[in-house]
Amino acid sequence: MTKQFQLSKDMIMSAIGMASPKAAELLAEYGLHCLTCFANQFDTLEQGAMVHGMDDDEIEDMITEVNKELLK
Repeated sequence: MTKQFQLSKDMIMSAIGMASPKAAELLAEYGLHCLTCFANQFDTLEQGAMVHGMDDDEIEDMITEVNKELLK
């Protein structure tokens, strides 16, 4: 059995896109179109979300919701 992909706030944005295109699509729904950004090679999910004005609680909620969707 393969392990299901799960987001965490310390993941590099470009790695998320390579590992799970669905996760990247779901993050785009939150306004994080980071895969087309030059910073995607070194910014973490948390850093990208903060640049887009999200606070810690919003980031945690987003990660929880995206991970729930990835399990479907």
